Amino acid sequence: MSASRPVARGGDSVASVDPTARRPLLAPHPDRTADVPGARAAARDRRTRWMRFLGPLFGLVWLIFLLTPGGTAWDAAPGLDRAASLFGILGVAAIFAAVIVITRHYAVAPRLAWALIAVQLGCVALSCLVPHTEGLNGLVFVCVGAVFLLRSDRALIVVAVCAVAALAVPPLMGWPGDDSLVVSVVLASTAVLGFVQLIERNRQLRDAQDENAALAVARERERIARDMHDVLGHSLTVISVKAELAGRLLGPRPEQAASEVAEIQSLARAALADVRGMVASTREVSLAGELAGARAVLDAAGVAAEVPGAVDDVPESLREVFAWGVREGTTNVLRHADASRVRITLGPDRLTVEDDGVGPSRGVGNGLPGLRARAREAGAVLETGASDLGGFRLTIRATPPGGAGWVA
Repeated sequence: MSASRPVARGGDSVASVDPTARRPLLAPHPDRTADVPGARAAARDRRTRWMRFLGPLFGLVWLIFLLTPGGTAWDAAPGLDRAASLFGILGVAAIFAAVIVITRHYAVAPRLAWALIAVQLGCVALSCLVPHTEGLNGLVFVCVGAVFLLRSDRALIVVAVCAVAALAVPPLMGWPGDDSLVVSVVLASTAVLGFVQLIERNRQLRDAQDENAALAVARERERIARDMHDVLGHSLTVISVKAELAGRLLGPRPEQAASEVAEIQSLARAALADVRGMVASTREVSLAGELAGARAVLDAAGVAAEVPGAVDDVPESLREVFAWGVREGTTNVLRHADASRVRITLGPDRLTVEDDGVGPSRGVGNGLPGLRARAREAGAVLETGASDLGGFRLTIRATPPGGAGWVA
């Protein structure tokens, strides 16, 4: 009684797989362009379009070497031996042509490969009934076909058997010997084996290049998503704060409310410009600008803010990531902290944003992972935890070259 083993793949439901199931005789080669960007896959398709037709033709050209035994058999007296020889020669040619074409598109199961090799050897035996030694030329095609079918060192077994047959059969049958046949068998098999190995190495290299291209696309998508979150999350939070403030001022102080509405319009236009710049990869953030923006938006929200006024001590390599840290910290204060006080401290190798709000939460949003990735790219680490003010603390600090930092 056979047992089935359940197998689950990713999100698929558990399926019952019979461990005794046999591999199909012909399995299509995997689609190696499935994860390749469209333009790259199209370019590859254009490059290989002609080779799909010319490649097999280059292999089939060698069938002309069967013309010699074929001509000898054709010129022989009619009879059963002549017919069998012609049938064997045609069989060797047909199987070789089928192997050349099939192996370009399918992986052949070992049992089918060995069956084809055995049938082709039988055809070689038939082809020798009239041409005798000349009929052994088919052994070269048997060896080359075995290399394409087996694509492993097992093909050397077939080469060895054919080489021994090329040496031993003529003396045993009383036919004239041909030492060059053994040389042809060995040289042709070695050359094709090296060619197959070269194709496989090139295929592996191409697969690695495709994987790198797919990873580059994934990284770019992640960057765009991260920038979209950082840009729009901060801008929309500020717009929300401004709109709430304008609503409160609309009755008692309409002039100030109008000013706040004008700022909302300006912020919306700035956010749109940021998105356009981000898509064009031309957008930059400045530490001084983010500190000034944080002071303005925190004041508008009624949060007491301690913000440094100078950034001269911060090296250029850290200013951009510190600017993103100020933006993310300010956004978190406005959206989550419910704080009344915020303190931003800045040093040559460290930025800290802390508040007296509700403190760290167990949930992880989209902003902190993106900021952590930016910090890592800049050679720094992101640390989060409880603040001395009683709320949440966000710190970005530079790490020494080759050092490892602790990340909360």
